[in-house]
Amino acid sequence: MPETTPSPVPPANSHRDRGGLANSAFRLVIGKPLRSTEMKSEEISTFSGLPALSLDALTSVAYGPEAIMVVLATAGLGALHLVLPITIAIVVLLAILVISYRQVIEGYPEGGGCYAVSKANLGRGISLLAGASLIVDYTLTVAVSVSAGVEALVSAFPTLSSLTVPLCIAILLVVTLLNLRGLGDAARAFFLPTAVFVLGLFLVIIFGLVHPLAPHAHAQGVSLVTSHPIETISILLILKAFSSGCSALTGVEAIANGVPTFRQPRVRHAKRTELLLGVILGVMLIGLAILAGHFHIGPRTNNTVLNQIMVIAIGHGVLYYIIALAVVLELALAANTSFGGLPLLAGLLAQDGYLPHFFALRSDRMVLARGIIVLAILSALLLIGVNGNTNTLIPMFAIGVFTGFTLAQTGMVIHWSRAKPSRWQVRAALNGVGAVLTALATIIFIATKFFGGAWIVVVVVPLLILLFLRIHSYYQRVQGVLGLDTKPIVGQDESLLVVIPVTNISRLTATALSTAKELAQTQIAIRVVLPDQHAVATELQQQWNDWDPGVELELINTDYQSITEPVRDFIANKLLDYDRIILLIPVLEPHKLRHRLLHNQLNLVLSSAFNFEPRVVIARVVLVVDDLAGDREQIAGAPGSAGSTEPFVHEQ
Repeated sequence: MPETTPSPVPPANSHRDRGGLANSAFRLVIGKPLRSTEMKSEEISTFSGLPALSLDALTSVAYGPEAIMVVLATAGLGALHLVLPITIAIVVLLAILVISYRQVIEGYPEGGGCYAVSKANLGRGISLLAGASLIVDYTLTVAVSVSAGVEALVSAFPTLSSLTVPLCIAILLVVTLLNLRGLGDAARAFFLPTAVFVLGLFLVIIFGLVHPLAPHAHAQGVSLVTSHPIETISILLILKAFSSGCSALTGVEAIANGVPTFRQPRVRHAKRTELLLGVILGVMLIGLAILAGHFHIGPRTNNTVLNQIMVIAIGHGVLYYIIALAVVLELALAANTSFGGLPLLAGLLAQDGYLPHFFALRSDRMVLARGIIVLAILSALLLIGVNGNTNTLIPMFAIGVFTGFTLAQTGMVIHWSRAKPSRWQVRAALNGVGAVLTALATIIFIATKFFGGAWIVVVVVPLLILLFLRIHSYYQRVQGVLGLDTKPIVGQDESLLVVIPVTNISRLTATALSTAKELAQTQIAIRVVLPDQHAVATELQQQWNDWDPGVELELINTDYQSITEPVRDFIANKLLDYDRIILLIPVLEPHKLRHRLLHNQLNLVLSSAFNFEPRVVIARVVLVVDDLAGDREQIAGAPGSAGSTEPFVHEQ
């Protein structure tokens, strides 16, 4: 709805004052608006790409190996020796994915990852499956990352266990606010804890392999390894453990999704970050698996596998607490991967008409703020729903991203066969192998975890696709109604009337009448006269005639205490003679927020009454006032004021 600023210029400090304390606090947290020319400050480099888009994958070492052990523990202590070979198989799959996604980056530098690849090579339906799968995965990634971070904190400080959910929500809020500032700011804020996390875990692995400082440390918590095996070691058990451990591979695709966020040359920086991620993650996974076997570690209550390894490798001294704090921070901040990926994906879906268009709009900080906020809300609800329990989320985790892996690799096979660059057969073969392996992993996920919670993902993904199609169908119908593919005729002869509801004669009234004369050739001011206001209305009519502003005033008498119906009837009668009516509502805007609640009841009542009238345009003319306690300046030539400042407060 258009708002017209009156000609009187507010005081010089009004821009600062009008926002009030709330706006100042918001700007302090989010930061000042950025110009388009400042966009480069939010672009990321090879190394800052790790904290910006790779934390999910890097920190998966905290729950990936443990997820393997939790499954193997059902077969007793003798099954834990399989942790290392299963981890090696996962690292081999990681290597294939890294190589494949480096090719995705090269083939689709505009970003979008598996959605862009599927859209270009596999058709609309498959691309929507990719988009829905990634949305589910991104939401689960945030929940798992935050809950795992809090779980690590509780392992180091067990007295905090009762505050699990509040801590989850607090960390989620911090990550959300940092991302609303911009991806560049988030990457810079997360770089130091990321460096401490990576270097700290490398120290843990080195100390653990060469000379552990506390080899006989007592492990807290109750062992989850059953003394009476309820399962035997079988192919099915190994596949279940493998599928659980594959949660360590989530986040590998995020770099390919966010290529446009890198600085130039974007492809080179993104490919280097992808390779760096693969090397670091592979080394950490194998190193921790070796230590877990060497120290005979198994899953325990309120004591993560990673925490047990750290205590034995480096003891319980200052170094332990530094690394433990870094692990907690990184696990919690790993949600940043999703905040870097989902808004971009939602923006692409919105541009294609499968999500509301506002997801494609950037805020004044150059971020896709609506996608960030929606992701935060969905993740918060999920964390509350599972009471911050990571193990409850794990069965649902990674199905979406492995579906995306499979579609991306399949699409790349078709891409190379069409483009036929040099050595395209080798590239297509690599992507083909990746597609087969990730498809098998996806099937294993669904088969082994379906009744443990995976069925929720299987149900939600089709529902999301249905939502996409319904939104797209609606936009298509709107496009037809608007005639976007035609050259519509502009109605030059459309008759237009401006109706100005007034309460008295004042500067606000004068401003509204001046604005009305600029909008159309015909204007009329109206005043609804309630049963007890006839004397006041007669005085107002006399003063209006003496003032003679060049706009007719019409008094509308009513026997009721409501102004809505009289105004609706008046406008309905005028629509018989005019094609369109502008209802121009004068609005008083005090500088102080608390004063605004004391005014503009007329605006609220009439705006809601005509919101869905297609031939009535609601507009407002705003007069900013500095000091309501001061003497009111009269307009030139005005004979005075009749009636109260707000005569319609009786509106029900």
